[in-house]
Amino acid sequence: MTSRETGKSETETPATRTAADLGVAITLPEAMTGRASPAKAAVGDKPVFAYIASLPQPQRGIAEAVDALAAKTLPDLRRSVKWGMSYYGVGDGWCFSCGGFAGHVKLMFINGAALEPVPPVAPVGMGKSTRGVELESMDDIDERQIAAWMKQVASVPGVGGKKR
Repeated sequence: MTSRETGKSETETPATRTAADLGVAITLPEAMTGRASPAKAAVGDKPVFAYIASLPQPQRGIAEAVDALAAKTLPDLRRSVKWGMSYYGVGDGWCFSCGGFAGHVKLMFINGAALEPVPPVAPVGMGKSTRGVELESMDDIDERQIAAWMKQVASVPGVGGKKR
């Protein structure tokens, strides 16, 4: 059966990327192609841990470090998988997301434009006020700064939450 016969489009399959210097084709997990992961939306720790475990290294290690920092920084942390990425919140709103892509992990703060200092990356398609950082290695994780942003963003209403 072809992809058209099963109702799936060619764009749903993982992308193939060529390592030019080696001449080797490698298949990236769908989460790493620039599109959202196929991970199903689900609330709770288990789906987030499964999503993180599905990432290849070094993205998995970076995402695990961000998750551990979030748990240490925000005692009432809630986790969810939404739109193919892990989402984190406190109370009944979502504050930031973390997702693996080819070559980096995006850590995006909802309402990040109001943070001090404002995180440097303004992502496409995530809302005008979302800001964040792209982490390419464990060395890019500035725990002090990221924890400060996590505390700031958790102190205001998150997406989907009630006004505090």
